[in-house]
Amino acid sequence: MTILETCTLYSVGFGIPSLSSARPKFCSQSHAAIPAGEPLAKSVPMARKFSEQHSLKKGDMEKEGNSAVLEKKDFAVPRRKAMTLIFSSFVLSNYELPKVAYAQPVEFREYIDTFDGYSFLYPRNWIQVRGAGADIFFRDPLVLDENLSVEISSPSSSKYKSVEDLGPPEEAGKGVLRQYLTEFMSTRLGVRRESSVLSTSSRVADDGKLYYDVEVNIKSYANNNELAVMPQDRVPRLEWDRRYLSVLGVENNCLYELRIQTPEKVFAQEESDIRAIMDSFRVNKTAA
Repeated sequence: MTILETCTLYSVGFGIPSLSSARPKFCSQSHAAIPAGEPLAKSVPMARKFSEQHSLKKGDMEKEGNSAVLEKKDFAVPRRKAMTLIFSSFVLSNYELPKVAYAQPVEFREYIDTFDGYSFLYPRNWIQVRGAGADIFFRDPLVLDENLSVEISSPSSSKYKSVEDLGPPEEAGKGVLRQYLTEFMSTRLGVRRESSVLSTSSRVADDGKLYYDVEVNIKSYANNNELAVMPQDRVPRLEWDRRYLSVLGVENNCLYELRIQTPEKVFAQEESDIRAIMDSFRVNKTAA
């Protein structure tokens, strides 16, 4: 058995003016010399008149003082706003850095099974689980309900020539849903399952082969007190809500199925990556 696993990486694909300190201005006073012998009678009234014209009364001084205070406040308010803007910009810039770091494209590896004849891409950080019952099984190390696997029908009991042997995509979707419900059948009391086929479609890939894509949703409900006598005491609660996506293909007289399981809330965030995995699935001719 020769299994070649390549490690090819794929990307898939989120003005403040400067406040210089003002230098103090010094006012120089010029002193006019009075010639000797000049009478001061004329100068004194003129000085008194000048003093009366330019002197400030108490009320005027208060007004002038208020004006001075307002002038200082008018200058102080923009400065505080400017400092607040600088501080806010600094905080927001630091806060946005982690978002940029996390906005990275998902990297994929390509898994190629030359013995069984299939290949697909899977997220690089997913881990392989052995002994899970499928031909191959990978799961997310963080989201334990998210995984993918490949199932292959037995060549001795099936002689598929094309995926169209399953009927149209709608019929194939019903068969996929029945298979899931059979596998998840529970014998616990008070367990109820709701299921529906969300979409079915067919496509021809770049290898020229026909594939079916099937998406189903299954919800599991369980009573919080399944042994209660009164119905009102048996309140159902949602256990899990998952989406199951399957890609069906035929080669080597076998039916191949790529299965992806993911919680609905996770699917909404990773839909593009999950669809990239589905589109990458290929079935290949094996050596006789």
